[in-house]
Amino acid sequence: MSFPAETLRLRETDKEAMATSPLRSSAPPLDKTPWPIKPLGDLCDILDSQRKPITKRDRTAGEFPYYGATGIQDYVAGFIFDEPLVLVGEDGAKWASGDNTAFAVSGKCWVNNHAHVLRPHRQAILDNWLIYFLNHSDLSEFVSGLTVPKLNQGNLREIPIPVPPLTEQERIVGILDEAFDGIGKAKATAEANLQNARALFQSHLQSVFSQQGDGWVEKKLEEICTFENGDRGENYPSKAARTESGIPFINAGHLTDDGVDMESMDFISKERFDLLSNGKICPDDILFCLRGSLGKFASVGDLNEGAIASSLVIVRPGKSIRPEFILAYFQSSLCAEMISLYKNGAAQPNLSSRSLRNFIIPIPPSEDEGAIVQSISAIRTETQRLESLYQNKLNALDELKKSLLHQAFTGNL
Repeated sequence: MSFPAETLRLRETDKEAMATSPLRSSAPPLDKTPWPIKPLGDLCDILDSQRKPITKRDRTAGEFPYYGATGIQDYVAGFIFDEPLVLVGEDGAKWASGDNTAFAVSGKCWVNNHAHVLRPHRQAILDNWLIYFLNHSDLSEFVSGLTVPKLNQGNLREIPIPVPPLTEQERIVGILDEAFDGIGKAKATAEANLQNARALFQSHLQSVFSQQGDGWVEKKLEEICTFENGDRGENYPSKAARTESGIPFINAGHLTDDGVDMESMDFISKERFDLLSNGKICPDDILFCLRGSLGKFASVGDLNEGAIASSLVIVRPGKSIRPEFILAYFQSSLCAEMISLYKNGAAQPNLSSRSLRNFIIPIPPSEDEGAIVQSISAIRTETQRLESLYQNKLNALDELKKSLLHQAFTGNL
C-alpha cells in the first residue's frame, strides 16, 4: 500500500486545514460521521466484575502482566483473563485527545480495578477501531470527580461510537496501522536526532571543563560570586499577596533555558516589594533552584527589578568572571556531579545555599575566557537551531496523526 508514504508528507493544505478544523478540539465531530452512532455499552461486554486488585505486599512475583489504568504495573504469578481485550483507564489515567487511555491486551494477564475491561462484540466492531476512536476523543465530559477524576462504568457505557460496516473498519484500520507505523519510525528518528543535538552541546561543555589547558585554576563559587537568598521572614509574599501586575515574583516554574518566563509570571505590589530585606534581583543575576526542581537555573538578563521565592538563590557573578561562563558551568556535567555530592533529602532532594557556595568550578585564564564563552555560545546557538528543527518535526508528525484520525472518523479516509 502506498498510502503511508503520501501521508508522511505534511502538505500546506493539511497545515491550513489543521489550523481551522476541529481536530484540535475535544473529539471527532460525530454529526459529520456518515455511520450509525451507538453507545459503547451496546458494543462491548464490560467485564469489570471479574477484576481483582492485589496490594503490592500481597502480590506473588511471576510471569503474567498485572495491568492498571495506564499499562503494566507489575508481573504476578496468576492470571484472571486469557483472551484479547481492550482496557480503558477508570481512574489514575488521562482522558484528553491523544492521551492513549485505551489499549489492547491479550493472553494470560491480571487486571486491577483501575482499568475497565472490555470485550468488543467483534461481529460489530473491531478492537483497534474502538481503541483508535477512544484515544482520539476527548473523554473529559464523561469523567466525574474533582479530587479523584474517574471515568465510571455508567459514563463509559454512554460514550458514543461511530460504527461503519466491518469491511470499512478493516480498511480504515489497515490504513491507520500502516501510516502510524511509518509515523512511529519517523518520530523515533526525530527523537534520536533531538537527543543527539542536546548531546552535542553537552559534549562541548564536557570538553571545555575537563580538558583544561595551562593557567586554569579551581575555585569555589563563593570566591567569584556573591549569593543572596530570598526573604523568608514575616514579609515573605504569600499566595494571597500575589497580584495580577506589579513587580515580578520569580519561582522555579519561571526559569527556562531562554531566561525568565514573563508570560507566566507572578507579581507583587511595590509596597510588598519594598518590605523585603533581601532576594531582590539585579541585571545579569543568575537564579538557581535549591529544592523541588533542584539544579534548575536561568539568567534574569536585563530584568532590573524583581524578587525571588524562597526555593531560589541569587548567584551574582563578580567582575572577575563572565555570567555566561557561570551559566555554562551550571549546565555542565561537572555541576551535576557537585549537586549529587552535596544534595540531601530522599523524598524531595534539596541543596543548601552554603553547599552551593562550595561548588568547585574550573576557571580559565582571563585572556582565554572570552573565546571560550564565544565558542560555547556558538555551539549552543547551533544546537538550539537543531532542537527547534527536530521538535517542529515531532510536532508536525503529531498533527499528522490527529489529521489522519480526524479524517478516519469523519469518513474522509
